[in-house]
Amino acid sequence: MDEHPSFSEDGDALENSNGKEVATNEECSDMEPYVGMEFESEEAAKVFYDAYATHLGFIMRVDAFRRSMRDGKVVWRRLVCNKEGFRKLRPKRSENRKPRAITREGCKAMIVVKKEKTGKWVVTRFVREHNHPLVVTPANGRRSVLLSQTPDEKDVKIRELTAELQRERKRSAALQEQLDLVLREMEEHSNHLSRNIDDIVQSVKEIESKRVSLSDTQHPL
Repeated sequence: MDEHPSFSEDGDALENSNGKEVATNEECSDMEPYVGMEFESEEAAKVFYDAYATHLGFIMRVDAFRRSMRDGKVVWRRLVCNKEGFRKLRPKRSENRKPRAITREGCKAMIVVKKEKTGKWVVTRFVREHNHPLVVTPANGRRSVLLSQTPDEKDVKIRELTAELQRERKRSAALQEQLDLVLREMEEHSNHLSRNIDDIVQSVKEIESKRVSLSDTQHPL
């Protein structure tokens, strides 16, 4: 029988697959992820891993994702340590400029979650080890980055995307209008050419008919 807990995104009670209450999100912040771990949503996975990161002493970063080919919705997400990867080297602009602090050290720690057909998000990969020191912050010293900042950031992002969508719709409508105009002009031009060709064919027929009639008049049987 599956007793793996399934985590909700509201930060309150957690339940296993049988509906039995297991613990609160705070109590499970030190619970280590594992392959097969289930979440009710992508957001719940982010909340859990952010709490785990805070407890362990690193900062979570939302990384790559994949979308469904069917409906375009996100069905795969990678959550990583903020020291994942390396910063791209850029040409120095000034010798007097203070070098930026190194924030990425190629850390491989991560979890990967995937949306199953059941609708639940399941951990398919977990890398525990970090290649840098972990700094544990007191629980009341730093609010969760995800919980404290994401709502405002989401509102801003939604407004930006809505404005962008409206601009794209207007642009699409303008392009569609231009396309319709071009198609109408092409159709009118095609009809005009067809009429000209019909007129030419008719003229040729009339000329040929007159020529035959004239020939018959000049050479009666």
